[in-house]
Amino acid sequence: MAEPVPLHAGEEDVEALRQIEALIFAAARPLSEKDLRARLSGEPDVARCLATLKAAFRNRGINLVEVAEGWTFRTAPDLAPLMSEERAATKKLSAAALETLSIIAYHQPVTRAEIEEVRGVAVAKGTLDILLDTGWVRLRGRRRAPGRPVTFGTTPEFLSHFGLATVADLPGLDDLKGAGLLEGTPPDGFSVPSPNMPDSLTEDEDPLDDDDSDTDDAR
Repeated sequence: MAEPVPLHAGEEDVEALRQIEALIFAAARPLSEKDLRARLSGEPDVARCLATLKAAFRNRGINLVEVAEGWTFRTAPDLAPLMSEERAATKKLSAAALETLSIIAYHQPVTRAEIEEVRGVAVAKGTLDILLDTGWVRLRGRRRAPGRPVTFGTTPEFLSHFGLATVADLPGLDDLKGAGLLEGTPPDGFSVPSPNMPDSLTEDEDPLDDDDSDTDDAR
């Protein structure tokens, strides 16, 4: 481990150097010479102390730099790549997207028309685009029906994100009542389907065509 660069200062500045270093390190914003002078005991040569500290930290992992008319510690420029980290941006799903995701999870494999039938309103193309982009929903196949509509299903990423072993672990009617998510008495005929996520295509599904992911009707 490299030894710290010694601070070459007169005896009278040693304590001032320690105080300035501590103040700048703990500050939430750059501190000006005026800010430092107001907090220091005695009357040290603040400019000289800053020059000494700047030289002492020149070859360290952090440097003392002057920004916005003040002084602060910053990561050495050549070490900046070590501080970078790629993170996926998390976007909050709209109510429409959440409803659509729920329908797909409980009714899969399901077509867009079937989603709209359950919701009672049209599903915007952008809503399905968002769900496909999250990686929680995928195109499964094509229904063996007029128009051969695309079918949608959930993915392993969906299970992982929501902490589910299988879609069968999604809450049923009794679970929803117990959690207080269903108030009052559900209307006659109301039920929560038993979700299923078959890995292979069902009897009424055909495989996707090679260019299905690029077609408008796929979403």
